[in-house]
Amino acid sequence: MRKFFQDIKADMKFKTAGPGQKLAEPPRERAPKEKPKAATPKSRQGPTDEAQRAAAAALARLEQKPKPWLPSSQDAIKSQVKKELMAEAAASERRLSTGHKGPVSAVEEETAGLSVSGVYFICPLTGATVRKDQKEAHIKEAILLHFSRDPVAASIMEIHTFNRDREKVKLGVETIAKYLDNIHLHPEEEKYRKIKLQNKVFQERINCLEGTHEFLQAIGFEKKMLPVPGQETTEEYYMLKEEVLTKLENLKDCKEQLLSCEPVKAQLDRQLCVFKPSPQAAQFELPQDFYNLTAEELKREQRLRTEAVEKASMLRTKAMREREEQREMRKYNYTLLRVRFPDGYILQGTFYAREPVSVLYRFVREALRDDWMPFELLAPGGVKLTEENLAFNECGLVPSALLTFAWDAAVMADVKASGEEQKGSPLKPELLSAVQILS
Repeated sequence: MRKFFQDIKADMKFKTAGPGQKLAEPPRERAPKEKPKAATPKSRQGPTDEAQRAAAAALARLEQKPKPWLPSSQDAIKSQVKKELMAEAAASERRLSTGHKGPVSAVEEETAGLSVSGVYFICPLTGATVRKDQKEAHIKEAILLHFSRDPVAASIMEIHTFNRDREKVKLGVETIAKYLDNIHLHPEEEKYRKIKLQNKVFQERINCLEGTHEFLQAIGFEKKMLPVPGQETTEEYYMLKEEVLTKLENLKDCKEQLLSCEPVKAQLDRQLCVFKPSPQAAQFELPQDFYNLTAEELKREQRLRTEAVEKASMLRTKAMREREEQREMRKYNYTLLRVRFPDGYILQGTFYAREPVSVLYRFVREALRDDWMPFELLAPGGVKLTEENLAFNECGLVPSALLTFAWDAAVMADVKASGEEQKGSPLKPELLSAVQILS
């Protein structure tokens, strides 16, 4: 009886397979092995009629149950990636809640004494905060993770994010869209439902892009070996499955998503901090993340500095000095800006060097308790930042700067005339509750 059910389980094992898995061939019937003779001469009786009927009923119930889905190795990898990302995000939250941006390890020792530990980004797919050097790998893992939920959307993100050459992406996407348009217009014609993989256009425009094969398979294409007309050989094609022809509108939607998608880009984490009044507000120590220099460029920079003494003795025109200043500004990708308020408190944030000044105004306004009141920002030297469309590197606010906050003079005059005075810090209470000491 036990062997009977074992045979049933073995048969069920070969009947179940997950998506993308090939059904294994059932084992060939073999002649039953002779059982060793028992020590006792008494012969073993076979199952009774009642036991056989019970076994048959159990087998019938098993066959009526839906076949379990067995995960593929790829799904197992994605599941593991998801667990790791969730664990990483939870760890990041715990670090942020205690005022730390990285693990308490050698990384902290390395960044000790710096104004900021590094440049960080927020992944739009997971919400996790990651370091600059981990950004690309994290986004790639997040997109691969998305395949288990929506393979079409994930493959589209892969095409637009993993391929750097935007012109090639545009050409490849438009070619795929043309394939789908032809199918939508001529669903009854087989020639439009198949794509020859060795076709020159396919090889040059589509095969060279990462994610295109995943997209075609996700929308219903499958690879097939088809005979070559007039020859005895076969060639590999992508063939659209017959059942997809009943859902042509879905195919059209997939095409629109493919054409309208943008690359997945991580958002720069401002790393907003509020510090108590400090005489060290104008002192900055930045990590290497802020500089747009390779190792070779750093060596060249050292050589140029040795030549600076010679250049200082030369008579230079204003245009020459401006050109050199612009070259200097292009060395930086990011800038660390601090804004000092009338009560001495300091607001700090990280920005792209090429972002406009208007971004800083918005950043400061969002931190204010009374965000409706007009204010001004003064650059080092007391110059008002009135041209909000200018980039930080065009205003000389890179790689770091301390600015001064001031309420609009006319508004403050009206406030004083009304007998009302602003009490307390202009910053939001929730920001002041997490105030830090600038070391």
